[in-house]
Amino acid sequence: MRTIIELLENSVQKYPDNPYLFEKKTEKYESVTFKETREQVYKVAAGLLALGIRKGDRIALISESRTDWVISELGILHSGAVNVPLSILLKEGADLKFRLEHSETRWVIVSGNQLYKIRSIIKELKDLEKVILLDPCESYEKDEIFMGDVKKSGEEYLEKNYEKLIKAMKDVGPDDNANICYTSGTTADPKGIILTHRNYTANIEQTLSLMDVPEWWTTLLILPWDHSFAHTVGIYIMMATGASLAAVQSGKSYLDSLKNIPGNIREIRPVFLLSAPALAKNLRKGIEKGIRDKGSLIEGLFNNALKIAYSYNGLGWDRGKGLKIFLKALYKLYDMILFKKIRASFGGRLQFFFGGAALLDIELQRFFYAIGIPMLQGYGLSEASPVISGNTEKRHKLGSSGMVVKYLDLKICDEDGNEMPAGSKGEIIVRGENVMKGYWKNEKATSETIRDGWLHTGDMGYVDNDGFLYVLGRFKSLLISDDGEKYSPEGIEETITDRSQYIDQFMLYNNQSKYTSALLVPNREALLRWAKDKNISLSDKKGQEAVLLEIESVINQYKEGGIYGDLFPARWLPAAVAILDEPFSMDNTLLNSTGKMVRAKITERHKDKIDYLYTPEAKNIVNPQNIDAIKKVLNIT
Repeated sequence: MRTIIELLENSVQKYPDNPYLFEKKTEKYESVTFKETREQVYKVAAGLLALGIRKGDRIALISESRTDWVISELGILHSGAVNVPLSILLKEGADLKFRLEHSETRWVIVSGNQLYKIRSIIKELKDLEKVILLDPCESYEKDEIFMGDVKKSGEEYLEKNYEKLIKAMKDVGPDDNANICYTSGTTADPKGIILTHRNYTANIEQTLSLMDVPEWWTTLLILPWDHSFAHTVGIYIMMATGASLAAVQSGKSYLDSLKNIPGNIREIRPVFLLSAPALAKNLRKGIEKGIRDKGSLIEGLFNNALKIAYSYNGLGWDRGKGLKIFLKALYKLYDMILFKKIRASFGGRLQFFFGGAALLDIELQRFFYAIGIPMLQGYGLSEASPVISGNTEKRHKLGSSGMVVKYLDLKICDEDGNEMPAGSKGEIIVRGENVMKGYWKNEKATSETIRDGWLHTGDMGYVDNDGFLYVLGRFKSLLISDDGEKYSPEGIEETITDRSQYIDQFMLYNNQSKYTSALLVPNREALLRWAKDKNISLSDKKGQEAVLLEIESVINQYKEGGIYGDLFPARWLPAAVAILDEPFSMDNTLLNSTGKMVRAKITERHKDKIDYLYTPEAKNIVNPQNIDAIKKVLNIT
């Protein structure tokens, strides 16, 4: 299979009556088979051709996850056009406008909930000719057309020009562009990643070299479908294996849709889920709240069960080995009386999570492993279509990003490009058919990223003696001390925020300075609860100082003498902390559309605070700036 078109054709031949897509529009989920999917795809592709689309034209797709998302993309590809998948989290202003202009998008396919974004900027988009609405509208503006009418045009086209559609499909080759996927925008101008048909089909083959996906498997695809990880491992892996994927039930807004996830999981009963760290954390919080609500006896029993499970499971690689074998019976007992009931809330069939969107805290992995739903970390990036490595049920080591897929070359290189031996840290670079063609209209960035056929990921990592890849973080986010030593901050940041209810967001900073500093966004509700429990008045300065000292005590746990004092090198823990009264968010552009911190923008926004952190006064967390900030956080007048 060299193209996505061939992939669908092959799957329809093998699994014509298997359910492929599930969507809940009313009271229950309804399915569309592989054969029915192809019928709908042909209508869309023929309709696009009838309306004048040409091979290579860019058509943007901005919609919530739904059956029409997949059928629209496949329709675009079958017509010979290129899909530009866009996140629904993009605002109607500069972010969306830039991507549509830069890609020279000719048409847009858009859902009813996202239509206002297109209408608000359409007059500024000189290349945009037509807007196709996935949902019917009371009134249509100029150059807008309902997808139902596109399909009707397609049916008429197929009656007289069926051969023309087949020819258009056959004219699509493995090296033709399939998608232009834009990076999340951690820089001023996001880059358009050109992925070909062969990039995708190659990455499907590579991913399936790690694991088998039986055709009876089902997943609820929680991550946005434009997300590269969800795109390949969700939409196309399930297509290739005859398996099924379901969409989260759409709400009136993105947040409304998220609320539907627990109920949808129970309805679909997925075998696996794709997860991002933020989702995993929320699921864990929900589990722990449910346990707390059952009383202190059950909570104590649960915490003890976790300790036994952590010891028995080890890192997965060594599960139940050596003296751990003596814990097996007790672990099985806890599993029967506690963990099994938790798994039932996930539908009863859930075997594991796949996490590949960002680094997962190992403690979070231990937690889900303990309850019997391992969270298997993988690694990839959109420029690699995206899968590079992954842990699997049969072969995994917690804390690692798993084994490198087959049919892919991977090296760890030093700053001079020399290959490093096992265990040595350096830049991860890869070579294979899954590596992108390049960046759209950006030859400079392409030549910097792909050199001699090797994709330079910009990520630091190493491969251990067992062949497991460890990813340590982005080179661009590295902390750099005054003597030139470098360190990736993500592990520290993730661990401290994950383990503290008082800290919502946390960014470390060190740009060739004598010590590390940090910007910290506190959790208002948790601090108010703490003050109430301690009978501390927040209206006077002593109470405000007490709150700041409590926050500092959390960080001190990771310093020498603290209970986690051996986790991280001391020099990378903050000697000065600035409290922020505004969180990092997508609205203020300090988080990108995948929820990651945009470090350059945060640094620029808070330059004055960072400068202050390198003054003697700032080393005391109880300083005038932090007092003012905590008063704003806690709404103290």
